[in-house]
Amino acid sequence: MGRTLSLFGTLNTGVSGMAAQANMLSTIGDNIANSATTGYKDATVAFETMIGDRSTFDYSSGGVQSKVRYGIGDQGTLTASTSVTDLAIKGNGFFVVQGSNGATALTRAGSFVADASGDLVNTAGYKLMGYNLTDGSTATANGTGGLQVINLNKQQLNAAPSQTGTLQFNLPSNAASGATSKTSIVAYDDLGNPLTLDITFTKTGTNAWSAQITNDADGTTIGAAQPLTYDPTTGKLASGSNASATTLTADLTSLGGKKLTLDVSQSTQLASSFTINTATVDGSAPSKLDHVTIGTDGTVTSVYANGVSEATYRIPLADVPSPDNLTSLTGNVYQANLASGTVTVGTATTGSLGEIDSGNLENSTVDLATELTSMISAQRSYEANSKVIQASSDLLKVVDQLSA
Repeated sequence: MGRTLSLFGTLNTGVSGMAAQANMLSTIGDNIANSATTGYKDATVAFETMIGDRSTFDYSSGGVQSKVRYGIGDQGTLTASTSVTDLAIKGNGFFVVQGSNGATALTRAGSFVADASGDLVNTAGYKLMGYNLTDGSTATANGTGGLQVINLNKQQLNAAPSQTGTLQFNLPSNAASGATSKTSIVAYDDLGNPLTLDITFTKTGTNAWSAQITNDADGTTIGAAQPLTYDPTTGKLASGSNASATTLTADLTSLGGKKLTLDVSQSTQLASSFTINTATVDGSAPSKLDHVTIGTDGTVTSVYANGVSEATYRIPLADVPSPDNLTSLTGNVYQANLASGTVTVGTATTGSLGEIDSGNLENSTVDLATELTSMISAQRSYEANSKVIQASSDLLKVVDQLSA
């Protein structure tokens, strides 16, 4: 009877062996199918022994069971692409993405393109998440709070108010008291409307001038007149006890703008005519988005057609203590669990997080040569286990015939 039970045990052992090898063939099939999938991490099967009841005189076979493991923490090689929004990670970390159900997940698949609404979406339909740098969103270190879907359409028009500028000029030292010189500059209000400002320089005494800024549209003055004093020896703005102002200010809030500060520190008073050497003012009229750039720290910078650049988003990276234990989901994404540990979110290039490489994609970690070799080995093992079942079945027939 014991020998018969042992034969039945051998049948079960063969079945467990075939099931384990079938499991291995399944992972090999998935690996081969995803050998060209961006950011895919290969799956492997580990085997462990199941021990049956044993004694000095009898041996009862146990079997084998398999466990699938994923090399999620392995770094794939990078391939250059022509798209700025194709993103790869050098080192640890995952992109935080949002599925169609609104749930967040982690991924290394960084082939993102803007959809019809401007959201950055990868090939699996997951939307890239980041912090909006234009609305004061704050980061959450131990979760994904504060993250928004990165949308490029929100930056389609941009207007920048004027706040700083540089004005380099020469005032004629031989001008009579009360003489005036005049120039104009263009600044922009909060909505990008141009504001023409007139600046009138009036000589008030020896080596002394005043500057008055007025609105060209209606002649109204913008702030008080501002004195400028020049060194009689060098012709430069005076310093020391007789120091002169080095900036001109104009409060444009009444015109819908900001406070404008003009640097005039390089102005001179020399025996020459009134001359403007440099006149620059920041700000711009409304302009369309020309392109974006993405830095290694994940900063998304919008560059507009007028040359203005603005940091609009920051793409964070997330990590867990044990990435190989993350739960794999359809779409080449992962979710944290008790075995993987809690998700932490941070800025790329800080701590143990890697850097973001724009214009590159991470290749699958599958090695086809290794997979094909493993497939042959699994096939042979599967066939061998089937032989064990066949032999056990034949022996049980013999036992059945003897007992008849």
